[in-house]
Amino acid sequence: MADKELKAESMRTFDGHEKIGTFKAAEKLTEFGEKQNEANELFAENISELLQRVAALEEQQAKNTEIMKRIAGELSAFKKELDRVRLSEKLNSSAVERLSNAITLADEGKNEPEIT
Repeated sequence: MADKELKAESMRTFDGHEKIGTFKAAEKLTEFGEKQNEANELFAENISELLQRVAALEEQQAKNTEIMKRIAGELSAFKKELDRVRLSEKLNSSAVERLSNAITLADEGKNEPEIT
């Protein structure tokens, strides 16, 4: 953050409402102008720093958005692959069951007496 923080006392450019004589007016006006310039510089520094921080945040948000898009793509591809594996497993299980049933039926056929 800027060296000087924005505080009420640092932003105060006018000190009072006392009567100012003609000879003191120029001096008071100069004092007011100097304080106002300091306050303006402090505002400018803080605004500049805030703009830099906002730009950095926007850049980080853009990076995060890109990362999230890539993650979403990877998750989608993973889901498709998982669905494919599940289907293969289900088809293989059915094939194994059919083979097992066929072997059982074949074994039962061997144990029965032959008809002549």
